[in-house]
Amino acid sequence: MKIRAETASDRDAIRALHVCCFPTADEADLVDRPREEGDTVFSLVSEVGDCLTGHVLFSRMTAPFRALGLAPVAVFPEWRRLGVAARLTEKGLALAVENGWDAVSVLGEPAYYGRFGFDAAAAQAFQSPYAGPYFMVRPLGPNLPVAGGRVDYAKAFAALG
Repeated sequence: MKIRAETASDRDAIRALHVCCFPTADEADLVDRPREEGDTVFSLVSEVGDCLTGHVLFSRMTAPFRALGLAPVAVFPEWRRLGVAARLTEKGLALAVENGWDAVSVLGEPAYYGRFGFDAAAAQAFQSPYAGPYFMVRPLGPNLPVAGGRVDYAKAFAALG
């Protein structure tokens, strides 16, 4: 399996993937809108041969430090439970470290994202419309640069309501 940055020629397949994997087109829009608005930082695809198997997006957040939001991530059903989402997530986190980002936030299942170092308790000091047990943060260094403040995902997330 190969993981690489998306190219313009991947965009239709990425959209189809998210439409396939989620009950509405909201997640597909969550990929398209940040790209159009300049908030996409890393958009990675996994592929086997010439077959796209998964996708993850890391977009710019507004925060009192350099922060990214991880979402959405999707894997075609026939490629699930093979570690595709984990490899996409790990590659994105590694790129975030390499590029000097301070932290990554995610809104997701703590049992799943906890294995990547995301922590809901660490996110409790931050104000967000998504605050709660599913809002987590992962520092990309030994600690978060600040102990609290307001954090917001890219504008496209607000459109979800």
